[in-house]
Amino acid sequence: MSDPTVPSLTLLGTGTSMGVPMIGCECPVCTSTDPHNHRTRTGVLIRGPQGNLLIDTSPELRVQLIPQHVRQIAGVLFTHAHADHIMGLDDLRIFGFRQEGSIPLFCEAIVEETLRRTFAYAFAAGDTLHSKPRLAFHRIGTEPIDLCGLRIQPIRLIHGRLPILGFRINDVAFCTDVSEIPDESWAHLSNLDVLILGAIRHEPHPTHFSVDQALQVIAKARPRRAYLTHISHTLEHAETNRLLPNQVALAYDGLEVML
Repeated sequence: MSDPTVPSLTLLGTGTSMGVPMIGCECPVCTSTDPHNHRTRTGVLIRGPQGNLLIDTSPELRVQLIPQHVRQIAGVLFTHAHADHIMGLDDLRIFGFRQEGSIPLFCEAIVEETLRRTFAYAFAAGDTLHSKPRLAFHRIGTEPIDLCGLRIQPIRLIHGRLPILGFRINDVAFCTDVSEIPDESWAHLSNLDVLILGAIRHEPHPTHFSVDQALQVIAKARPRRAYLTHISHTLEHAETNRLLPNQVALAYDGLEVML
């Protein structure tokens, strides 16, 4: 971890919905001893001047945050409500207890509906004590918001047929689970220092960019540096990096970039 006084973005997880290694798989990547090939489900920690934010709550959220020495969370931004991006929500309990207040959840209406249904116990009336997280919804769209001393620009993306959000924080953009970028969103991808973009595998996929498709986006957006995330077990870290352009690399769990 770098200087905590400097705003940063850390990739807590860089894997697909099944993670890497996958259960029961004996492929070379799943059995690799290279820690760069061990990928928990996708999520982000943002350290801002006035507090910490998360993007999504992966199923491994607890084990992702422990090595980051996080004691406080000021809020969570959600890209969308698929299981690999929300199922760690209950791990926010400790922050509500420690901070003696509700954790703000910043999301679109469709995400709120899914969270309320999936985690109904968390929003039911009654004494919370230590049995459920303390949470409060804050509706967002594609207008910029100011959180923790940072200007955050939501970016409309398409995931198969599902509208989702990416986020630009200063000159760093995080765009995962994307298969299409609407015309109106390209302006938010200009003049980037870093673009973190989903690329699941080499072969085409109905709801995610392939590596080649992601490289086409990177060539158009022209960030100074780009990382590919939401990576499947078909992409070996070192081998894939050898095939990528100089300014592009596979992301890995724990990768930190300055904001």
